[in-house]
Amino acid sequence: MRVIKTEIEGVLILEPRVFEDQRGYFFESFNQMDFEEHVGPVDFVQDNESKSSYGVVRGLHFQRGEHCQAKLVRVVKGRVLDVAVDIRSGSPSFGKHVAVELTEDNHLQFFLPRGMAHGFSVLSEEAIFQYKCDNFYCPSSEGAIAWDDPDLGIDWRIPADEVILSEKDRHHPRLSELGQDILL
Repeated sequence: MRVIKTEIEGVLILEPRVFEDQRGYFFESFNQMDFEEHVGPVDFVQDNESKSSYGVVRGLHFQRGEHCQAKLVRVVKGRVLDVAVDIRSGSPSFGKHVAVELTEDNHLQFFLPRGMAHGFSVLSEEAIFQYKCDNFYCPSSEGAIAWDDPDLGIDWRIPADEVILSEKDRHHPRLSELGQDILL
């Protein structure tokens, strides 16, 4: 596995070794020993999967306090733009974001340490998205930032009039409106 550092400390792009031949391909999508050697110790406890159609934007979600989650995300079908926003208190990159295109063909994975708000947009007709979390989901600790917060300047690569949001994701505050209670 090749590890690609990003502009935000701890946010990494992981490129697996893919073995291809006339039958198709094979790669290790996760190997605890390799992960710990290249990234560090993380104990994943929950795997999630979502299916979405073109134009869907999910996020920007996070868990507060003791329920913060590190995530390892990937696409098994389709194409998404995956986004991590640093919301760690005192971080030199607070409020900055990193975006990476994850596809069924590039097999890239995106590691987000604890303290990131996370979201993605679906760029293909359909996408199946998988992610591992190192902490269990806790509804009372969830938070979110507006996907279109102008201070973040995220280009989701979808025209605004084609974005599909859940009712919940339509009403999140801007990062600047959240105050100290979300700082991780």
